[in-house]
Amino acid sequence: MMTVRLIAHTPEPEKVVAAAAKLCYSDAHITDLLDGLDEEKTARFLTMLSDLGHASPIEHASFTFGIEGVSRTLLAQITRHRIASFSVQSQRYVRLDDFRYVIPPEIEAIPEAKAAFIESMNEDARRYLDLVQKLEEGHTARLMAEGLPEKQARAKASKQANEDARFVLPNACETKMVVTMNARSLQNFFHLRCCSRAQWEIRQLAEEMLRLVYPVAPHIFRTAGPACVSGPCPEGKMCCGRTTEVRAQYAALKGEKAE
Repeated sequence: MMTVRLIAHTPEPEKVVAAAAKLCYSDAHITDLLDGLDEEKTARFLTMLSDLGHASPIEHASFTFGIEGVSRTLLAQITRHRIASFSVQSQRYVRLDDFRYVIPPEIEAIPEAKAAFIESMNEDARRYLDLVQKLEEGHTARLMAEGLPEKQARAKASKQANEDARFVLPNACETKMVVTMNARSLQNFFHLRCCSRAQWEIRQLAEEMLRLVYPVAPHIFRTAGPACVSGPCPEGKMCCGRTTEVRAQYAALKGEKAE
């Protein structure tokens, strides 16, 4: 099951962004940037930035998430968001003796499909562990023949076995990661991945990430969500046609009333 936690963020992110914006539009000295930035003035600065489309100051606020219970399919998608930092559990260093995987909802909903999927996952797990064992034994024998003591040979062989056995693991295989994005990158991430056209798993992740950051920085993320939350749908013929419903959904997520 997917689990997402906001594990760290810039202290007082909205005030930091407001201070950066203040520098852009005034002759304030660096030492004075935070002076007078109460909640009302901070909100006013952030609203002004949003209305002007001046997005660079929000890059000064960053958010770090701990994510687990997601698939390698999701990993391939999220790393396309290049203005971000990723630390991902390695299949090279971590042996998957406890093989876990993600079942897509559409497969879960059809008993015959689910049974076939689970059978396939069990077979993948068996083949993976069998291949790990064969590779480890082979590498250990070779390394010992080259003069390495057995304990060191097995330790080195174990890593080499993991490295190649992982090639048989499926995209459904679970992984975990720590992801850091600045607020501007998050806005773009939400814009693309909260849309109904995004793949179901990364859309679920995006919605949960938005749910976590909104209370921390409500003015920064007041228009966050798919593009249709704050403007017309950009998808053309591919539009889902549910703009009113989607806006209501994201207003509810933020604890607001839909306009």
